[in-house]
Parts: sequence; C-alpha cells; structure tokens
Amino acid sequence: MSDGTLPEGPVQDASGRSGTSAVVVGGGLAGITAALALADAGVQVTLLEGRPRLGGLAFSFERGNLTVDNGQHVYLRCCTAYRWFLDRIDAAALAPLQDRLDVPVLDADVAPGRRLGRLRRDALPVPLHLGRSLATYPHLSLAERARVGRAALALRTLDLADPALDAQDFGSWLAAHGQSARAIEALWDLVGVATLNAVAEDASLGLAAMVFKTGLLSDPGAADIGWARVPLGELHDRLARKALDSAGVRTEVRTRVTSISHDENGNWSVQVPGERIETDAVVLAVPQREAHGLLPAGALDAPERLLEIGTAPILNIHVVYDRKVLGRPFFAALGSPVQWVFDRTEASGLREGQYLALSQSAAQDEIDEPVAVLRERYLPELERLLPGARDAEVKDFFVTRERTATFAPTPGVGRLRPGARTNAPGLYLAGAWTATGWPATMESAVRSGVGAAGAALAALGRSGAHLSGLFEEAA
Repeated sequence: MSDGTLPEGPVQDASGRSGTSAVVVGGGLAGITAALALADAGVQVTLLEGRPRLGGLAFSFERGNLTVDNGQHVYLRCCTAYRWFLDRIDAAALAPLQDRLDVPVLDADVAPGRRLGRLRRDALPVPLHLGRSLATYPHLSLAERARVGRAALALRTLDLADPALDAQDFGSWLAAHGQSARAIEALWDLVGVATLNAVAEDASLGLAAMVFKTGLLSDPGAADIGWARVPLGELHDRLARKALDSAGVRTEVRTRVTSISHDENGNWSVQVPGERIETDAVVLAVPQREAHGLLPAGALDAPERLLEIGTAPILNIHVVYDRKVLGRPFFAALGSPVQWVFDRTEASGLREGQYLALSQSAAQDEIDEPVAVLRERYLPELERLLPGARDAEVKDFFVTRERTATFAPTPGVGRLRPGARTNAPGLYLAGAWTATGWPATMESAVRSGVGAAGAALAALGRSGAHLSGLFEEAA
C-alpha cells in the first residue's frame, strides 16, 4: 500500500502477464465493497482515494486523547448488505446488533416520572410484534395510537415498485391517513428523520414507505439496531484496508483522479497527477457532483440530473462530562431540539467521565451556527433531559458538520438516481445516491458497490456467483 506512486500501464499479475483489471475511484463504503467484490472474483483491482484514509463519510479522527467518530452511524438487522460487509472485513463482532429492538424515548416537556416511553418489539409475527409497544406508548393518546396502527397497515399495502410514490411527499400521505402533528413528531419523524435525513413533509413517499415497510413491517427483527462499539475508523479504514490487502487489491490513498477516458477499443485510462493507469473497467464510487465532473461525454443520457440531486446536512454535537450522566447506551428525544443521543465513552477511549454524541439530522437551520450558539442551546436541553447533567462539569464541547452528509430524499429524487450501468461499456457507478431503492445509508452504499461490481463482472465474463443471494433477507 502506498500514498500515490502508481505504475504506468496496465495492471499485471505476478507472472508479468496483463490480466482482467479494474480501477475503483473512491474509498468510501461503496468503493471498498466494489473493490472487494471484484477482487474476490479474480479481477486485479486498484482502489484510488483522494483522502488520506478510507471510509468516506463514516470515519474517525483524533482529538486529544479521544478517538472521535465524525457522526453516529447505526444500521438495522434488515441491512443485509452492510452486515455482509462487516463479515467480509471480519468486523461483525465489533458492531453487534441488539437482541431485540428497544428504543428509549424521553419527552422533555412532561414531568420526569412520566417522560420515558419505549419502542420495543415482541417475539410475535408482523405486525403484532409492535402491538404491545404501540398500545402502551405514552407519548401518544389512545386515539392517536389507533390511527397509527391503521396508517401502518395502509403503508404495508403500498407497492414500492410504483413510481407514483416517488412523486408524493410522506407528510401529505400521513395527514391523509389521519396522523396528527404529534403522531408525526413522536413516531413517524422519530424514525424517519434519522433514516431519511428529512422530515416527513420533505421526504419522498417512496423512500419513506421503503424504510417503514422494510424496517418495521417486513420481519419481526428487521429493525433491531446495531452500531460500532469501536471507532468507525477501526472498521472502515483499518480492517477494510486489511481485507483489501488480503484480497490483493492495490489501495492508493491521497490519490485524486483528475480524468477518465476510453479509446475506440474500449480500454480505459484513469489519470492521476503525474500518472496514468490503463484498465478494463472503471467503477466511479464518488459523490454525485464529483461523478458528474469525471463522466466522459455520452456516458449518461442526462448527466445534468446528477446535479439536480440535492444534499442534506447532519450536525453532530459532542459533549464530554466529568461524570456519568446517562445510564443507557442511547435514547431519542421529544419536545427538544435534541434528536438522538449516544454514549461513546468506551469507544472513544475516554477513561474518566462520559462522552455523549448527539446526532442531529435534517439540520439545515443549524449546520452553520457558531459553536457558542450551539453550546448555549444544547447544554440546557441535555440538563432538561438528563438530571445528572445539571451538576456535571462540561470538560469539552465541540461540533462536527457534514454539510453534504446524504442526498436529499425529496419527492422526485427517484427519477434522478442512475443505475450502476452507464452508456459507456466498462464504466459503472456506485454510491448511496445511485438507484439502490434505499435512502442514503451505509446499506445503500454497500448495495451500490455490489451492484456495480456485479455489472462489471458480467461484462468482463467473470462469475459473480459469490454475490448471489446477498440480499435475500431484505424485503
């Protein structure tokens, strides 16, 4: 592994003969997945990443003695592709799933003794697995709970393959199905904002229906939550690099691609500063705007659509206390600007006190707020939610901002998302923003990498049998 010195000319095998080769541009989850899937089929792969690390937008950095994730990332049991990815890089034990869905929900606006509710599942078939939890959920009235049940059953009947769903917004659909503003806040947006990175009124009904049908209404255990108990860099950089090395992938970081081109014989050239790589296939696994800038003419019928795919920010607030103030691994909040709070103490390496990470999705109104303003807003909110924080000393408060964290799941975005194949033979697209059917999640990124690799292998005459059945468990 090196930092950007590349051999010129085609990749060669150990005997010096040119073999079937591919270049993957981008070292996020989509690119890592594509590289592994291609290499596992015997393709000679070069992975190029402009940053000094792998992992894309799911990474870690050092702050003093802490190892900090740029933001809290979770996955669900129904995320079969990401679970495969964890297995493939030998990291599944480091990001375990809950035994059974259990989400504590604190309402800051009610008396302390009545503020805790829970969203849990029972060992019953769908939809009965959530029946008891919904029936006893204290943050909704009895009438609201009944209407939620009816809306869930209506949601279950929607056909995810119907393109008309993409043109509608989820908020209007919920209102038409009897959902109050309180029900949307306390249930639908509680889940939807975290998974879609948009409130219901700004989200495509198609994507929202996919999230709720797959996560909550497909299998009793589909929504069980998993998250990394170690820094994300341990998974998506160190262990991913180890897996890539073992698969024979040549991984180059700090290597930004400036152009790609192909000749009349279908051979591809990938240009990096001072070097050129020739290859049989290219997978572009970069954000949509970067992909647009690298696409050769004619590769897509309407490349300008990539520029129409909007982006949505996520704000992450990090607070280190001198003592323990939260006695559970995470919770979600109502009646407060706080959305989801996770205990990252052990994962970060903190030895004294407690480190909490707040994940604030759909943060358009706050993403550029000064740290001082955010501190004045969020520390009192944490004290309202967590009585133990009132007497605790704040040892550190800092913010990480992902201004283009995800693509915006707005109505109509489905028609803008391209598939893996392009009009240029040998050129493929990957990324959570491509047409995976999922919102911008780690699952979508991995699925896109598998899809791009599968398309490339078919064109190269290589077997993709090792990828078959990967998504069988997903709805």
